[in-house]
Amino acid sequence: MRKLELLIPAGSLDVLKTAVIYGADAVYLGGEAFGLRAKAKNFTNEEIKEGIAFAHERGVKVYITANILAHNDDLPGVEQYFEELKEVKPDALIISDPGVFAIAKKILPDMELHISTQANNTNYGTYLFWYGQGAKRVVTARELSLAEIKEIREKIPEDMEIESFIHGAMCISYSGRCLLSNYFVGRDANQGACTHPCRWKYSVVEETRPGEYMPVYENERGTYIFNSKDLCMIEHIPEMIDAGIDSFKIEGRMKTALYVATVARTYRKAIDDYLKSPELYRENMEWYKSEIGKCTYREFTTGFYFHKPDAMTQIYDSNTYVKNYTYLGTVEAVREDGLVRIEQKNKFSVGETVEIMKPDGRNLEKEVAAICDEEGNPVESAPHPKQVLYVDLGADAECGDIIRRSEMEAD
Repeated sequence: MRKLELLIPAGSLDVLKTAVIYGADAVYLGGEAFGLRAKAKNFTNEEIKEGIAFAHERGVKVYITANILAHNDDLPGVEQYFEELKEVKPDALIISDPGVFAIAKKILPDMELHISTQANNTNYGTYLFWYGQGAKRVVTARELSLAEIKEIREKIPEDMEIESFIHGAMCISYSGRCLLSNYFVGRDANQGACTHPCRWKYSVVEETRPGEYMPVYENERGTYIFNSKDLCMIEHIPEMIDAGIDSFKIEGRMKTALYVATVARTYRKAIDDYLKSPELYRENMEWYKSEIGKCTYREFTTGFYFHKPDAMTQIYDSNTYVKNYTYLGTVEAVREDGLVRIEQKNKFSVGETVEIMKPDGRNLEKEVAAICDEEGNPVESAPHPKQVLYVDLGADAECGDIIRRSEMEAD
């Protein structure tokens, strides 16, 4: 069996550390330029160095995205950026543009290069082309079925790697090449500035009746005509392995630490369980499905992997997420008296029941016995985001644990 990699997104240094702690084999992130998530917090070069050091100490790789579709004005900056990356020393670059690829080959001749899904990689001929150029890995287009990926595996060199998405948001446009954002607001999705117009609500206006808005209906289902469900393949890891995929990629460089921890931990356990015993994987399926539902999502689909998606892959009545749990904070330190230090993310109060989410798969329910501010003053609730607090949760919390609160009504 090929060596499997779980590849997790990171939009900030804190989230990178969370991804590493919660089970990533590799992490991908964007620097301050030339990636496709300009609205993500992204990383300075110093933060990338710190993140790489943290990851490498724990045997985890770090890949940097440089996957915009470059214009003429971008190329000098790309050269300068790649010169800076000589000192940063990531494990690989993720690239979609042939011109950017050529610059990387010139400036970073020993760097491992991966070809982004943005490059429309839909056939084995494309894989062979990039292999001939020196690429180590190609990310499949999301439009491919597992049967097509398996055929690619059979027709490319053994040492060439296939990376495919296993979980996360889907794009309405072919291989993510969307022009809607640029058209509506002048922000180019292909240069990292997407405003996600696929999630907007649309109406029809007839040209002789300006200002008279008529809703767009797909039967009774509503008006969010471009809004796709999220990919989830937690029940189909055996088929992903059988297709010959080397790297299972999670989408989400703009997601919270809670999302990243939840998805990373769930897929880590599912992959490891399957490799130990397919029977163990089947036995634990309800746990995987329950856990994956504890992070924000839009409803799930298997995308193109088993068929060409039909209308059932879209969500027509809403663009909002399902949110079953709220992220309260990550344990940064534990004092001698047992109180844990967190930077608060959402409001919570003394007396509430919260859940301590541990990297090893355990979830511990605890009551918030007390909260103190940085000066040691007791407070009843924590209403201000980013406030540093010390919380009494008992003696079970450790550095790296995530504190979350269930928003689901009890049966």
